[in-house]
This record gives sequence, C-alpha cells and structure tokens, in this order.
Amino acid sequence: MRGVLLACLLFTCFPVGSQEVPSWFTESLLHLPDDVAEAAREGKRVMLYFGQDGCPYCKRLVEVDWREPRIADKMRRRFVSLAINIWGDREVAWTDGRAMTEKQLAAMLKVQFTPTLIFLDEKGAVARRINGYYPPREFEAAIDDLSGRQAPSDARLQSQEFFMKKPLDLRRKPGDKPLAVLFETSPCEGCDDLHRVAFKRKEVLAQLARFDVAQLVLGGNAVLVDPAGKKITEARWARQLKVARAPTMVLFDNSGREVLRTEAYLRPFHLAGSLEYVSSGAYRSEPSFQRFLQAKTEAMRHRGEKVDLWN
Repeated sequence: MRGVLLACLLFTCFPVGSQEVPSWFTESLLHLPDDVAEAAREGKRVMLYFGQDGCPYCKRLVEVDWREPRIADKMRRRFVSLAINIWGDREVAWTDGRAMTEKQLAAMLKVQFTPTLIFLDEKGAVARRINGYYPPREFEAAIDDLSGRQAPSDARLQSQEFFMKKPLDLRRKPGDKPLAVLFETSPCEGCDDLHRVAFKRKEVLAQLARFDVAQLVLGGNAVLVDPAGKKITEARWARQLKVARAPTMVLFDNSGREVLRTEAYLRPFHLAGSLEYVSSGAYRSEPSFQRFLQAKTEAMRHRGEKVDLWN
C-alpha cells in the first residue's frame, strides 16, 4: 500500500505545463507549514512555482534558465521548490493552515501571469515574488538580490513618439484615457527588446493609442505629479509602488486606480493582451487576466486567426 501511495505521489506531484519541472523540485503533499519548517531546518526557503499548460514563458524558464548549471545549483542550495498548477484541484494547506485548491491559492495570491514564483521566508510570509519570465542573467540577479536593484538616475532611455511629454502630470480627469507607466533603466536587455520588437507591432501600438503612456527612469530624480496629485520623484514613487526591476509597466484605469502590472519579459501577444484587458474594461467583470487571455485566444482561433504566443 505504501508503494502504491508513493507511486501516486510521483505521478501527481508535478502537473504543471507540458514540460516537466527539474529533478531538483521537491515532492510534497503541499502542506506548506511543514514545507516551510523543513526548509528552514535545512537553511533554505520555500519557492512556489505557478505554471500552466501551453505557457511559452514557463517552457522557457524550465528549458533555458533552470538548465543553466550555475542557476540550477543556486536553486538547489537555497530553495525547496514546489510546483503549483494555477488551474489545479490538488489540496494545498497555506502557511496559516487554511486548506484550498491550487487554483484557489493562485487566486488568493493574485497570480495573473505564468510563470509566477513566490518565495516564502522562514516564517511562511511572502518575501518576494517574480511575476512572469526573466531571461537567465536577470533571473540570477533576482535570486541573488531579493531586494532588487535600481538604475542610476542619469540612465539614458530610448524614446517613443507616444510617450507623454515631461514634466509629467499623471492625474486623471473625467474623460481622460487610462494610464500606462513604464519604468525603465539602461542598460536593460528587456527594455531594449520592448522597444525593438513590441513597440513596432501594430497590435501593441493600437492598444497603446488607447492610453496615456509615461516613461520613467527606475531610480531617477525627476519630479512628477502622481495619479493621486502628489509631487514625487521617480525613485520614490517606484519604491511606493514596490517596483524593483525594469521594464515594469503599471496600468491604471481612467480614475487613477492601478489595475494590472507587467514586471517581466513579455512578447507582443501578451503585452497587447495586458493593455486590452485594461483599456476594454474587461477587468471589471473578469478578475483573472489569465481567463481573459484564454477567452481572447479561443475567440481568435474560432475566427480562423493565427495565434502566435511567442513571435
């Protein structure tokens, strides 16, 4: 009987995505108070990896980042890694003992992008999260420095015609567009890719036209007026918003309320979808960005349109 139970655990412990997670992931009954305590005894922390089937960014994380020997070694030494399916029905005991399904846990933690990595401290509190895919160099920097890094305030950024002119007044008035605030730095591989690829795609530009778009320097000293009407520097506002990396795009509705943010490497399809989720007002009736994106994808395929999640 114990052998049968073990076999069942082996076949059900990693149901995340079409690709298998690395062998150094931990087989767990997902009773997180026990996992956190055991990790602490080993001098480690628990990392929760939220993924889903068909996610190209999850595939990239597993097959590129986590196959880098240096990254894999750091992950093995520092973390107890557990896989969670954002649509899964396995039971999870959260760190306070509450029982719920994987998908309920994902909703509680407001997981809007896959992959999302949530790092718990030795007491089970959320110490850091990575929302979305980071290329290997940025991913390694993130796990090396959980406090994040800021850019020099004199960073020279690439410009776009659709960026708001400075000085910036980001207050929203009746009839204004929603607001997209892009935090960048230099050098920044992800920022360069955003300008080189996404900002040249017609579907992205069509959505950006529905926003007022402000570009800020992460760690910069320029003074702006934030959506609440307060004068503040770029660096201080970034800290208040808990923006720790570039590029990050924070999307506000036309009343100045934050709705969604993208904090990782996004290809054009997902960036356009993120913008549409806010500009269309879909967030008001659908709290899950992932469900919105799935419905959009299915509708496009039903109309015979090609859906390319990566290119």
